[in-house]
Parts: sequence; structure tokens; C-alpha cells
Amino acid sequence: MENYKEILADGISKAVGAELVLFEENDYGFFCDYDIPPLNPITFAEIVKKVNSDNIECVFELDRFSGVYEDGKAKNRMLQRIYVLAFRTPKEIEAYKSFVAEAVKRDHKTLGNELKLFSSSNEIGQGLILWHPKGAMLRYLLESFGQTAHILNDYQWVYTPHIGRADLWKTSGHLDYYKHSMYNPIVIDDEEYYLKPMNCPFHINIYNSEVHSYRDLPIKYAEYGTVYRYELSGTLNGLTRVRGFTQDDAHIICTPEQIESEVAAALKFSLYILRSFGFENFQPYISTKPKSKFIGKDSDWEMATEILKKAVVSAELDYKIDDGGGAFYGPKIDLKLKDSLNREWQCSTIQFDFNLPNRFNMFYIGNDGQKHTPFMVHRALFGSLERFTALLIEHYKGDFPFWFAPVQFGIVPIKESHYAYAKQLSKELKNHGFRISLNNEDENMRKKIKRFQLEKIPYILVIGDKELNDKTFSVRSRYDGDLGLMDISSLCDYLKPQIKQGKPRCILDD
Repeated sequence: MENYKEILADGISKAVGAELVLFEENDYGFFCDYDIPPLNPITFAEIVKKVNSDNIECVFELDRFSGVYEDGKAKNRMLQRIYVLAFRTPKEIEAYKSFVAEAVKRDHKTLGNELKLFSSSNEIGQGLILWHPKGAMLRYLLESFGQTAHILNDYQWVYTPHIGRADLWKTSGHLDYYKHSMYNPIVIDDEEYYLKPMNCPFHINIYNSEVHSYRDLPIKYAEYGTVYRYELSGTLNGLTRVRGFTQDDAHIICTPEQIESEVAAALKFSLYILRSFGFENFQPYISTKPKSKFIGKDSDWEMATEILKKAVVSAELDYKIDDGGGAFYGPKIDLKLKDSLNREWQCSTIQFDFNLPNRFNMFYIGNDGQKHTPFMVHRALFGSLERFTALLIEHYKGDFPFWFAPVQFGIVPIKESHYAYAKQLSKELKNHGFRISLNNEDENMRKKIKRFQLEKIPYILVIGDKELNDKTFSVRSRYDGDLGLMDISSLCDYLKPQIKQGKPRCILDD
């Protein structure tokens, strides 16, 4: 810890006249917690004045303040948290402010509103997302790419319910180890049902619906499963932390002999998915056995953890250890992506499970004719469609690549006499599989073009008299400027490389 931050924290303690309860350093400064009455802008300014009088040798600003419960638990006392920006030099703090300004421009909540992608509403409920047409198209494209990629790589697609009987969650262990994150039960015909926090018990039931031989394994079930988890109100944040979200969930059921290769294949598939969407900046973690609330023997946890480490090392990834961060039923690999504020978010996860197969009496018939218990791998590559979309918005600043843009072409007829041809062109392009927005508003060309530019549409097609006569259109690219006149055939040829980017492929033999 750099000394100047400690000295500054001590100076703030003197200024507020209270003992420091918690001090936590970060890359841009620190925050400190005090048992004091709620702050206001006036007392905030007074703190700055008092600390400045001590001539502390650093550049700092009091960033913001908020109320927090001690240790994050609502039953504990309320503390006042002061966030401080602290750097050695004015140059460093100005660089940080520039970074934050750029991050604000990339914030998925701001862009989500500007581009009309999604919203939430107190009338609906906190942490529950409404996908607007353009946001829904993003989600559709994400789902389509992922589903096709899964099927090409030997996964079988399934669908499962949103609720399940209480006994199901007792067997899985969720009611014993995960109930704090589950919603209250729904009583139907005098029986308790729960909104599902996870999809795994349903996939297990599909497996158990018939007898399997070792020759059938591995079996890989996948779905877009919507789950519901109770997150504290104070933690909810746009699409990155919500209460209802959809996972690209899959479960790989295999023999003990297959487990190493299947974990390695799942990791390879995960890296392929992330890189297909332009992500290269991620940090792998090995999340180990929780300190409490876990099931299974220590020896099994150690064995599983070593298999995960081996897969990450084989993929030539530098990993960190998240001590105690595993699920209650097994350790996991987490691939955490960074948002525009450089915060890490868990997305792709690969979880080893040697517990649930036993709890649900899963088995396969081995080559000896006897019953054997399989291993299982839980994995989600996007993590959740909501969080992955948020990070995509910030990664691209809302300016998505052509294949992933919710609207790919904006068509601008200059005069009313061009409308019929514009409508015909729109229909033909849609038949080629493109996504079109046609502006037939009674306004000048510049306004129409400006509107499409603000919507970050990749290509604008302008139609005037010459274009009408030649059955062409003038093409303006967000990336390359004016491309001149084209017809549909030449446009398709030009776009082939960009279209190819959005085509999933089989990577099993790569």
C-alpha cells in the first residue's frame, strides 16, 4: 500500500472526527467507511478544506459518498462511505479523469437508452429487463450465433420449465446451500414450487429419462435457460446485474476417462465464442472450494481443481486463483471480461461437478455391463445474455460490426419520387437476409442521414434521380466513408468478408 493514501485516509478521519472502520485501496484511490451521520455537499466541501490544510503531498478529490451496511449485511449498522481519487501528480489524475469521461460515453446504460435497446421499469420490478426491438434483435443475433455454434460442435438443444417442485431443489442441494439467492416458494395444489435459480436439475432429469451406455457419452445438453435470483437492490446495475437473466447453459455428462478432454474442449469452445465477438481482454481464474457451504470430499475437490488447472495451462492462459470462489458442488474456471471502467465481470464459466450425479442417482452402463456414476461439467459461455450484451455495447461503444448490427442499412430516398424504388430496394435487401431501416419521412436528405448516423447504422444507401434511373444506390460507410455507386450484386460482393465474420463454425478438429 502506498503511504500517501494511508496518510490521506488518516487526514480524512481527522476531518470527519471519527475512527476509520474500513479502508480499501484501488487503482484510482481508495474508499473509507465511518460511523458518522449522513454527509451532504456542504460537509463534503468542508472535509476537502480541512484535509488540504494539512498539506498532504498528493493530488486528491473526494469523488462521492454513499451509505453502506457494515460487512454488506442489512442487519448491521449503516456507515458512511467516502470515495477518494488519489494520485501522486496532477498529470495522473487528469489522465484518470479522461479515462472516466471515455468510460461514461461507453456506459451500456446510457447507450442502451440512446440507441433504444433496453429499459427497466419500477412498474415491472427492479432487475427485470425489457428488451426493445433493436435490443431484441441484438439478443436474437447473439442467440442464433450461439445456438448454431453449439449444434455444430455436438451439443443437443433442449428446453426446460421456469419452475420446479421444492423436492427437486432439496435433492440438488440448492435449498440447503443457495436458498438466500432464491425467491420465495409458489404454492400450487398445496405443493411448493420455486423459480429456478439454475438449469442443471432439469438437464439431469432429461438424462435420467432413459438408460445410457458408455458408448453414448459424452452427452451435451444446451439451452437458453432463464433463471431468477434474488440480488440485493443496491447491487442491481443495468444489464450487468439483474434478477431475471438467461444463461447459455450446457451440461456435459461424461465418463471419468473423458473428463480431462471434455473440460479442455469446453474451454477451447469458450475462447472461440469470446474471440468471435471481439473479446481478447479477459482474465482466467480458477475458483476453488468455498470456505463453507460445499458438498463432497476434499480429495474430490483437489482432483477436480487440478484438472481445471491443467486445461487452462494447456490453453496457454495465465490464471489467477479465486480462493473459495467455487460453486457449492465443485470448482470452476471463470473467464472474466473487463468493462469500460476496467471492472472485471464473470461471463464464461466452466464448472466441474462430481456431486450432483450422485445426488440424482445418475448412471451409465459401462463396458463391464455394470452401472457407473458419470462426471458432469456445467458451463455457460456468454455467462448470461444480459451481461454479455452489456459488455458488447461498451466494447463497441454501440457501434457494432456489420454482421452484429441490429440495423445494417439505412435507406434514404431524397425525394418522394424515389420512395417506390427505395421500398423495392428495401424488400430485395431483406430477401438477401439484411436488416433494413427505410426513412420515408418528409424531411431533407441531411436530416435523414444524420438520424441514421446517430443510430450508428453501418451503411447508408442514398437514392436520387441518377440512382433511380440506373437501378443503383450511393453507399456511405461508417467505417470507410463514401463508397460510390453500387447495385445489390456488387454490394453483396463487397460485404462477403464482413458477413463471414458472423458465421459460426465447427472447431472440434481445429
